[in-house]
Amino acid sequence: MASGSERRPRWKRRAWIAGVAVLVILVAAAGYGAWFGSEQAIGVVHYGTSNTRVLTVQGDLVTLEQTPESGKPGTYWLEWSGTYSMLGDVVSRAPGRVTRKVLRGPTPSVGTPGWFGNVPPGDPEVAWGIGYTEIMVHTELGPAPAWYVPGKGATWVVAVHGQNGRRKAELKILPVVHRLGLPFLDISYRNDEGAPPSPDGLLHLGDSEWRDLEAALRQAQTMGARRFILYGTSMGGQIAGQFLDRSSLANLVDRVIMDAPMIDVRMTGEQGARNFHLPAFAAGLSSQVIKWRTGVDTDRLSLIRHPPKIRPPLLLIHTVPDTDHPIQEARDLVAAGRRLGWKIQFEPFAQGGHTEAWNVDRARYDRLVRDFLSPARGTL
Repeated sequence: MASGSERRPRWKRRAWIAGVAVLVILVAAAGYGAWFGSEQAIGVVHYGTSNTRVLTVQGDLVTLEQTPESGKPGTYWLEWSGTYSMLGDVVSRAPGRVTRKVLRGPTPSVGTPGWFGNVPPGDPEVAWGIGYTEIMVHTELGPAPAWYVPGKGATWVVAVHGQNGRRKAELKILPVVHRLGLPFLDISYRNDEGAPPSPDGLLHLGDSEWRDLEAALRQAQTMGARRFILYGTSMGGQIAGQFLDRSSLANLVDRVIMDAPMIDVRMTGEQGARNFHLPAFAAGLSSQVIKWRTGVDTDRLSLIRHPPKIRPPLLLIHTVPDTDHPIQEARDLVAAGRRLGWKIQFEPFAQGGHTEAWNVDRARYDRLVRDFLSPARGTL
């Protein structure tokens, strides 16, 4: 039988082994969380084609399989087999299903799988019946496609989509821009479908993508553009912000519109950690992993702490319930703007998810954009 003095060292050894095991597990979990967080921020994603299914059709009423997307209130689109319908607000609900009215486009057949989304489908012609030309912007990495809708005068609206988005996301603003007669350029940038990849195959959260926006403006100059209005959604807002801070062309920008922009990458990362039920410190670890993988200092990507050198009037639109880029980012930018004398028109929307202000209240959104852009008609 072991004596008490023998049992004590054995107990201490077991406790030490258990402590080491727990530490290894915690370190592994923290490492996984940090890598996962970095992948959510800088990984390149090209989306699939189906997230709901048509269950029944009655006249112009379509009943869809209810999903977190298809059950949202507001105006959205359903794409399938190369075509689409614009769907209005929810008419009725039942367990597992939601019924909406077809506002525009054909009615899908029962059983059709489709992609229910908050951005217009296709190109300007498909989405709104507006003619356009596809041009290639000569970026430092190679040609990147852009949609050009002609207009009058030398002040162009240039649109920049968000993280892992597509050009069609920016088409919500096109009808207003087109009615005002302003030329419209909807660009792609590195890692987009059809655009060249970045050297490391990763997103840089605006830290390098702004150079593709600069290339687009230089090409627009060769086509007659002299002044610019930037429209950026989600990460597109951060790209616009970095352009205003770093580009020699920034002083040619008259106005900026940002919709749910990534204003502060650190705050966005902290929100992402909350979304995935990770501890708060995971966001800081993810930032370190992002820096290791890309060389990007995410603390530098804060328009609040590091406002751009050029600060034209800004229309800032943001939905209060946004769980991708928390509205506190927008509020903090407005506060910083007051201290700097930066003219920011802040327009929060009480409903809607990320970049869904247009979807939940199109009339208000269009009015805000029209009123903000209307002075540009004086430069035609």
